[in-house]
Amino acid sequence: SKISVVHCFYFRGGAELLFDGVKKHQVTLPCQPEPWDIRNLLKWIKQNLLKERPELFMQGESVRPGILVLINEADWELMGELDYKLQDQDKVLFISTLHGG
Repeated sequence: SKISVVHCFYFRGGAELLFDGVKKHQVTLPCQPEPWDIRNLLKWIKQNLLKERPELFMQGESVRPGILVLINEADWELMGELDYKLQDQDKVLFISTLHGG
């Protein structure tokens, strides 16, 4: 049987304002037959953590341009972006580089 995995998600640079100002979320994702990837994770975050204005965080099934995603402190572009399979204890950081408004 699959065990659920624990992850930390961090929101910075203003992104945390969409999540009730909470910068760190320690999350145990529900078990599912396939490993969690970032694509499914973003859907889950949108449904379970995002509190307001999803259009400022997501565009289509990805994060919108201007949101930097780091997986264990490495740019997600080096990790396969949406297809990256989450590992136990991964730290995923979302940093908004958009200011103003």
